[in-house]
Amino acid sequence: MDDQTRIEIEAAAFRRLQHHLMQDRPDAQNIDMMNLAGFCRNCLSRWYQEAANEHGIEMDKDAGREAFYGMPFAEWKAKHQTEASPEAQEAFKESHG
Repeated sequence: MDDQTRIEIEAAAFRRLQHHLMQDRPDAQNIDMMNLAGFCRNCLSRWYQEAANEHGIEMDKDAGREAFYGMPFAEWKAKHQTEASPEAQEAFKESHG
């Protein structure tokens, strides 16, 4: 496989992951993703921002989140984020504290 095809396939897989998390499973809470997988939508948006910056595109955290979430982060939170359970918060502290 040539490099350009590999890049296109990787980009398509990323877009499908993004669609899955934003459209198909907005109910999957970030804290639960962090507890189970060690990353969440915020991580993906940060990695997007970092990749843009590495390519000379100025992007701050808020712009990276808006690019990934497809809307301002505050809007996403209001629509989809629920209060984390005490158990989820404790699991997060134990694994990421």
